[in-house]
Amino acid sequence: MSWPTGYGRRVLAEVDSTNAEAARLAPTLQGPEWILALRQTQGRGRRGRAWTDPQGNFAGTLVLRPDGPPDQVALLSFVAALSLFDACVAVTGRPEVFALKWPNDVLLNGGKLAGILLESTGSAGGVTYLAIGIGVNLQDAPGAAGIEPGALRPVSLLAETGARVTPEEFLDVLAEAFAAWKHRFDTYGFAPIREAWLARAARLGQEITARTQRQTLTGRFETVDERGNLVLAAETGRVAIPAADIFFDGGADASGN
Repeated sequence: MSWPTGYGRRVLAEVDSTNAEAARLAPTLQGPEWILALRQTQGRGRRGRAWTDPQGNFAGTLVLRPDGPPDQVALLSFVAALSLFDACVAVTGRPEVFALKWPNDVLLNGGKLAGILLESTGSAGGVTYLAIGIGVNLQDAPGAAGIEPGALRPVSLLAETGARVTPEEFLDVLAEAFAAWKHRFDTYGFAPIREAWLARAARLGQEITARTQRQTLTGRFETVDERGNLVLAAETGRVAIPAADIFFDGGADASGN
């Protein structure tokens, strides 16, 4: 497996959080760099949730200095999701068992395999650096005690598919996939990324529940719009939702790194 041109690669035996390490390193980096931790002691997820990270799983972060306004930079979460999907397919050969869950999860046989966490700093209306944190249950899934009530069941790549992949091997595949999707995004914009994401979306056209900080809405998952918002056809009308936890028949999102 080749490594994409222009991307750095840093493998750490142990770190508190790869996203935290990204924040520390960002001012010194000259270009995009992948940071992989073979052990992560203080992983975190969306909205301050803890991220359980058993030994042998993937905990990595890509640090970028992206161009463009924050709302465009945020669309790189879809680039990351497609890259993660492709990497999972590449190491298993089984595209039919994976799906993407808005806003930032990869599902395997209906369970949660992986999550993505974006963190950034900015000034003057721009983004100084972006950290794309990715956690994947390669070897083991967290036990039920560490999972938020109502969350989708955690699954591992090994248990569900029999594929045994090391974090370093997975990083090589993921980095190549990301470079390819990022090039497409930079060249053609969000439209082809959106189309590809929707083709892999879980529960598209079905009823789901979106829980925001202010309300809970149930309706048909209609699409993702050109700004990356979830579009829900609810009883009150068509609603575009920029951020929410998504529930499938009572199972919620607990994403992170």
